[in-house]
Amino acid sequence: MNIAVLGAGAWGGALAIQLVRAGCTVQLWTHSAASCEQMQAMHRIRQLPDCTLPDAISITADLADAVSGASGVLIAVPSHAFSDLLTQLGALSLPPQLAWATKGFDPLHHQLLHQRVAIALPDVIGTVLSGPTFASEVAQGLPTAMVAASNHVNAADWWAARLHSATFRVYTNSDVLGVEIGGALKNIMAIAAGVSDGLGFGANARAALVSRALAEVMRLGVCLGAKPDTFMGLAGLGDLVLTCTDNQSRNRRFGLALAAGQSVDDAQAAIGTVEGIAAVKSAVVLAKQHQLDMPIAQAVYAVIKGKIAPKDAVAQLLARAPRAEG
Repeated sequence: MNIAVLGAGAWGGALAIQLVRAGCTVQLWTHSAASCEQMQAMHRIRQLPDCTLPDAISITADLADAVSGASGVLIAVPSHAFSDLLTQLGALSLPPQLAWATKGFDPLHHQLLHQRVAIALPDVIGTVLSGPTFASEVAQGLPTAMVAASNHVNAADWWAARLHSATFRVYTNSDVLGVEIGGALKNIMAIAAGVSDGLGFGANARAALVSRALAEVMRLGVCLGAKPDTFMGLAGLGDLVLTCTDNQSRNRRFGLALAAGQSVDDAQAAIGTVEGIAAVKSAVVLAKQHQLDMPIAQAVYAVIKGKIAPKDAVAQLLARAPRAEG
């Protein structure tokens, strides 16, 4: 079974390694010819320096070559590159099975990624892969569980079978919208958690923030039509807790950097892609459209836009009037 993995960063590389571990061969695509040559020579991905790529992974910078003969296509590019890649794929002959492990919103249209897939590639069967996963741990083969969500149960099962191994379990779900909301919003909340911890506010504040973050994620998700139970699973609570509490999270580290006084630009330059930066604008836009109260997301957005200092943003959250929990 040959799978095309589109995106040769840490996450795409880790998923390619896992697919091989589960018995597949992989065509790993990178948009950069120079990166392709470097990876071919070193048999490594720069973001996963301790992991040698298996021989069953072929690397190419030719998108048509990557998807040619593939039984399934798995997208693992950053959210800002997702729609452009879909446009390129629309000109190619694709297999019916398409999955994406990208988390976030389309930053131009403020839409979830499955909505962009439906517009650009209406004939493919879409599956979203999400959950509490750090790329380096997946690449090392450490125990991991994630979710495959699709409107077509057979498609979710198909991807679960492609990825399953002794240390990697995939649960299936039909709530695509809920799984995507959980994956997108947890990055925003991890920035807030990083700020709180970076300011030394302690474990009590972190626990309160994560709890209220979950309520905020559910508020938007349910309003958009997601199932509440989805947010108590791997793609909701599981991913939220992981991203808010472990320093492997780029979004959490970004929050820590802001708390230490770094500028948004400097922190992002040092860390790399921080998905929560783009996601928070979409979250705030959607909250306004649906007249929802999302104070944590709004506070993170205000900090990123330079409208308020991190310490003052947390103080404002704590100063909110008492109300019933919910």
